[in-house]
Amino acid sequence: MNYSEALEYLYNRLPVFHLSGGSAYKPGFDNTNRLMMYLDNPHTKFRSVHIAGTNGKGSVSHLLASVLQSAGYKVGLYTSPHLVDFGERIKINGQMIEEQYVVDFIEHSASEIENIQPSFFEATMAMAFKYFADNEVDIAIIEVGLGGRLDSTNIINPLVSVITNISFDHTEYLGNTIPEIAFEKAGIIKPLTPVVISETHPESAQVFQSMAKKNKSAIYFADNEIDLEFVDSSYTTMTVQFREMRYQVGLTGKYQLKNLKAVLKTIELLNECGINCTNEQISNGLKNVINITGFMGRWQCLSLNPLIFVDTAHNYAGIHELIMHINSMNNSKLRLVFGMVKDKDISAILQILPKKAVYYFTNACISRALPANELANMAEGYQLTGKIYSTIPNAIQTVLHESEPDDLIIVFGSNFVVGEAITSFRELNV
Repeated sequence: MNYSEALEYLYNRLPVFHLSGGSAYKPGFDNTNRLMMYLDNPHTKFRSVHIAGTNGKGSVSHLLASVLQSAGYKVGLYTSPHLVDFGERIKINGQMIEEQYVVDFIEHSASEIENIQPSFFEATMAMAFKYFADNEVDIAIIEVGLGGRLDSTNIINPLVSVITNISFDHTEYLGNTIPEIAFEKAGIIKPLTPVVISETHPESAQVFQSMAKKNKSAIYFADNEIDLEFVDSSYTTMTVQFREMRYQVGLTGKYQLKNLKAVLKTIELLNECGINCTNEQISNGLKNVINITGFMGRWQCLSLNPLIFVDTAHNYAGIHELIMHINSMNNSKLRLVFGMVKDKDISAILQILPKKAVYYFTNACISRALPANELANMAEGYQLTGKIYSTIPNAIQTVLHESEPDDLIIVFGSNFVVGEAITSFRELNV
């Protein structure tokens, strides 16, 4: 078996949520516990931070990993989904899991996988935990896949739990109200384990406080704990003031301030656990997060002439923050390459998109993708106009051909759209 065959096995033999949606969702821990027992319980062999939330999980995970790496720790990082390469999901010190390790894991575990029949996510998570244990990481940053309470990652006992923001996404699994969704996210709060909440929301705060009290866990609302001031930003960095320190941050967009507060509070708590980071190490980690971890897709600038950004905002809350950021910029023409998956509240999103933009409606090459012509038809009802492109490379080639040097190009709407777009831009040497 080679690497391509190993990935083909994972994708074709196991239910894959990011490709097929709900049919691949397997809440609960039966499969996970059986996999962990088979692998000699690797999740008990490393320290961790557990991160849940609707938006911001990826940014918080990578910022934390970058700071900890800068402090000299060997850091595992498990996130999902990937944008371009499967190996993005499982990293140690910014390096993707070795292809041979993936092959060896599948060959060694295939019979047990066939017996247990886990989902793609469960099998991938098991691989990550085994990889971190085998490589004796000092600490692992573990991002929740979906929800929290019943997510398969919830078998770990972290040093700190982190919950970013709460908004409406995956409501068919997590609930239709903020308190219901918050209850699912709060499921990662463990007994006697501190939890950081990135922002205080009146409908979710009591849910988190109640769960923390039940578990006798200290709870910290980072927006109340951390006094962080925005100073300025460029296309590639943002400057913030925190106490006596002025930090440059390699992730731009004012919405990152919420994530930064959670990161800084988590670092304070990790210091109390003996995971020590100096101000200089924090500064280096925040500034160089992209180079240190290989993070992609969060207001990522791909070109200055014309100005091109990709952003994985894909639900109402994320796209609302994105539009606010776009509105703060001044460019002659806004060109939006836009595609979505079927199981989002697309009408609510279309209502807030700018009407003056030129749209390039497209779709990723997955079964969950909403066909570009259907998206364009829906958008027409909201006075959003543009042309239809059945493939992302076609949309990218066209927008580059039509753009002037002072235009602003944004690619967004789905992780899969952004992933394919990054590949297309690379092939075009953008």
